[in-house]
Amino acid sequence: MAMTRSIALAAVALSALPFATRAQNGSGNATPGSGIAITKDTTPKVEMLFVQSAKSATLANGKLTLDGVGATIVFFSDRPKRIAGHMATPEIVSLWSEGQNSFLKDPPNATLSAFGADGKVSNTVVVLRNPVLSGDRMTYDVTVTQGTLPAKVDGASLFIDIIGMPLTPLSFAGAERRAYRRALWYY
Repeated sequence: MAMTRSIALAAVALSALPFATRAQNGSGNATPGSGIAITKDTTPKVEMLFVQSAKSATLANGKLTLDGVGATIVFFSDRPKRIAGHMATPEIVSLWSEGQNSFLKDPPNATLSAFGADGKVSNTVVVLRNPVLSGDRMTYDVTVTQGTLPAKVDGASLFIDIIGMPLTPLSFAGAERRAYRRALWYY
């Protein structure tokens, strides 16, 4: 019974908060220095997965090095939106620092699927951190969670875990940070 009352009191207190801020300045926005800020991010988000291709890959001393990376990275979402497109490879680096749900705060898992010299495919699961792009070489600090990479790799694809992104890949908002991106909508 006491727990039910506590929950009810908390609900009443939280529901009254918007009215309290409206009373402060009449607009529903908190006055500067009031210590109360109410913001609602109503931008629709979609979870995107990324695929980065490279001619070769090496894994040594906690570093994954992809050589001959493509100029673009493929991104796509799951049902029901089914968004797909390309983004310039340098843009992936900004995902480690932009937004509240950045890869910096929660590093992504990734699977490196690679062809060995013998033609066999190997899969290595890693956690990616600190990407650095230099020319057509991308390096990541990694923690290997499963698998091993062959000594010689002839072609690799890195499948990078999801991140929530605005559901407006073609909008003008954020166009400055998107040097190149095109998207296709499938229904």
